[in-house]
Amino acid sequence: MTSESVHEPFVRQAIALASQARHEGNHPFGALLALNGKVVLTAKNSVLTDRDPTAHAETNLVSEGVRHLQPQHIRSAVLYTSCEPCAMCVGKMYWAGIRAVVYGLSSKSLSLLAGPDFLIPCRELFERAVEPVTVIGPLLEDEARSVHIGYWRT
Repeated sequence: MTSESVHEPFVRQAIALASQARHEGNHPFGALLALNGKVVLTAKNSVLTDRDPTAHAETNLVSEGVRHLQPQHIRSAVLYTSCEPCAMCVGKMYWAGIRAVVYGLSSKSLSLLAGPDFLIPCRELFERAVEPVTVIGPLLEDEARSVHIGYWRT
């Protein structure tokens, strides 16, 4: 994967999606899938509006991806997310074929705002996988943190 500056516009777009999710009454998380430098899918967290605790931005995105994209496109795409993916999202990404992830806010930084509920760094999980997954992050952590300020009550 290329330099961090190439990824920053996509991380910013994921952060903007997180802000939209918050304004729609959901947790502030957003994600997108880019293929050959172009955004092909976007998703937001919909846990509260869908009344589904598994409707994270990344799981929503991967579900759309496997329905609309060929497996070889998923494998060569980059998943950008406003926050480091949780264990559930990591599993779904891996089984769907995602092999590159770039995130904004680290799980450690999120835990300081939202509480340390089942937070495992995604690198630890991906390192146990048979196939390698490239992980870049945190990137633009201050920007990614900003959509969470005042949201969480710990």
